[in-house]
Amino acid sequence: MSLSFVIAVAVLAGLALFLFHEIRRFPGPKKWGHTPKWPKRIRIALATIPLILGLLVFWGFFIEPNLLIVRHETIQISNWPTPLNDLKIAVLADIHAGGAFIDQDKLRLIVKRTNELNPDVIVILGDFISGGRGGTKMEPEVFAPILKDFKAPEGVYAVLGNHDWWYGGNRVRGALEANGIRVLEDEVLPVNVRGATFWFAGLADLWTRPQHIAATIDSIPVDQTIIALTHNPDIFPQLPHRVPLLLAAHTHGGQVSLPFIGPVIEPSNYGQRYVRGHVVEEGHHLFVTSGIGTSIIPVRFRVTPEIVLLTVKRQ
Repeated sequence: MSLSFVIAVAVLAGLALFLFHEIRRFPGPKKWGHTPKWPKRIRIALATIPLILGLLVFWGFFIEPNLLIVRHETIQISNWPTPLNDLKIAVLADIHAGGAFIDQDKLRLIVKRTNELNPDVIVILGDFISGGRGGTKMEPEVFAPILKDFKAPEGVYAVLGNHDWWYGGNRVRGALEANGIRVLEDEVLPVNVRGATFWFAGLADLWTRPQHIAATIDSIPVDQTIIALTHNPDIFPQLPHRVPLLLAAHTHGGQVSLPFIGPVIEPSNYGQRYVRGHVVEEGHHLFVTSGIGTSIIPVRFRVTPEIVLLTVKRQ
C-alpha cells in the first residue's frame, strides 16, 4: 500500500465526513442560533461536488489502471481464406513491465488470463519496458522468463515499441527470444494454422527506427495472406494494398477518455483517427488495442487495461 494511496483514502474520508455533516445539519437556523449564509441544498451540493470529483480521480489513479479485462472482437475481411476462418489471435501490448500496477504477479495474471482464452496465436505489440511514474524498473531478464509461459499452438510473436528501443531494443529482443517469443523487426514469417498458411510481417516502430514497410511486405510471396504487426498505428496509410489487416498499439486509447470529449491525449499525428479499436480505410483493416500499462502518468479513465481476443472471419 503506497503513501499516495493512504493520503487519497484519507482525503476521500474527510470529504465524505464533511458531506455527512452538512446533511445532518437539519432543520437549521433554530438549532444553530443564527441564519446560514447559503440554503441547505446549495451547501450539500458544494460538499457533494468535491467528493464526486475525488472519487473519479481515485478511480482513475488507483482502481482502473489495476483492472484487467478481456475484450472479444471480430473482424470480417473480404476474400479472407476459408481455411483461416475463425482465426483467433490474442492481442496484447504496452505491458510496461515494472510500471505502476505491473509487478511480477500482475504479469503472471496476464499470462494466465491469455492462456485461458485458448488462442491460435499470441501477438505482443511492443513497449515491454516501463516509461512512466510509479512502480519499479523491471529488467528484460526478469520479465521475459515470466512471459515464457504464454501458450498458443502456433506460437507467440512480438514487435518492439519506442520505449523498448529507448531502453535498448537488442537487449529486449535477446531476452524475449531466449524465452521463446519470436520478435519480428522488419521481418516476415509463415504461420501454419489448421493446414492453411498466412504470413506475419513485423514492421519496425515508427518513432525510433528506419522504415522499410514496402520492402518488408515485398519479401512475402505474391498471393499470400498477410497480417502485419507494428507498434505505432500511424503507418497505416503507408501500408501496401495487399495487406488486409494491421495490428497496432502505442496510443493506450488515450489513457483518459472523458464523456462527450473522448481521449484527452492522442500520441498520433492523426488525432483520434487511430486511437483505439477497429478502423477500415480503402479496404484495409486496422485494429488498435489500448494495451495494459500506463505511460508518463499512471492513470486510466474509461480506457480499461485489456487483453483482446480477436477473431478474424471471412466476410
